[in-house]
Amino acid sequence: MKTGQIIIEAGKTEKQYFSDLWSYRELFFFLAWRDFLVRYKQTAFGVTWAVLRPFLTMVVFSFIFGRIAKFPSNGVPYPILVYTAMLPWYFFSQAFGDSSNSLIAGQNMMAKIYFPRIIMPISAIIVAMVDFAISFLILIGLLIYFQYQPQWTIIFLPFFLLIAFGAAMGAGIFVAALNVKYRDFRYIVPFIIQFGLYISPVGFSSRVIPEKWQILYYLNPMVGVIEGFRWCILGGANTLNAAALIISLLVTTVFIVIGIYYFRKTERSFVDII
Repeated sequence: MKTGQIIIEAGKTEKQYFSDLWSYRELFFFLAWRDFLVRYKQTAFGVTWAVLRPFLTMVVFSFIFGRIAKFPSNGVPYPILVYTAMLPWYFFSQAFGDSSNSLIAGQNMMAKIYFPRIIMPISAIIVAMVDFAISFLILIGLLIYFQYQPQWTIIFLPFFLLIAFGAAMGAGIFVAALNVKYRDFRYIVPFIIQFGLYISPVGFSSRVIPEKWQILYYLNPMVGVIEGFRWCILGGANTLNAAALIISLLVTTVFIVIGIYYFRKTERSFVDII
């Protein structure tokens, strides 16, 4: 094989599938850049939407849960408590939603050339990471406004972001494969995301959940991620929930294994079905 060329032979692509991911690494960023430009093209506010959505949701949740319901905030300004949860949640919801629809959106490309199809849902998650980085600027502004100094535990933030990435990737590639055959998932995914927002500790702390329901509640992998984000940024004001973290890691691992297995099992039929 000559440098810069990839020879496709019968049966060979199956054996070198994961090594092809490295060969096609530039395609990850090309697709991510294309999706990022398309997302905000011809919009009045442009990338500002990446900030407006979590910010406005934070304002609403702070008013409902902080002012009306008067949920405890452990001495932390309620907008900061909410926004530290909005960051990972919006990253996960956007990554999961976009990756689950990526194969349908890119069906014309799949029909024309060969490449590992798993690149498409993963590249959609890269776009969500860009939006996450932009939205993080609002958190910095909130910390300055409320004169709240983040703790040294913030150095562990990438670890919890990685868990959120894994959960979105596992669930995203699994549903993306299902979406090719069963288009009903285009309507199911938004419902899952909306429902997930209400069963995740975004507007409140998971401490308000009755103890007898907590283990079941922790099966939502975003519970451990959100609590981890709060621990990283707020430090002693929110202790690290070890049980939620361990269960989140286990559930995320299961998502990834099942997602990759099902995606690879059904990948050969994508072009025929689409």
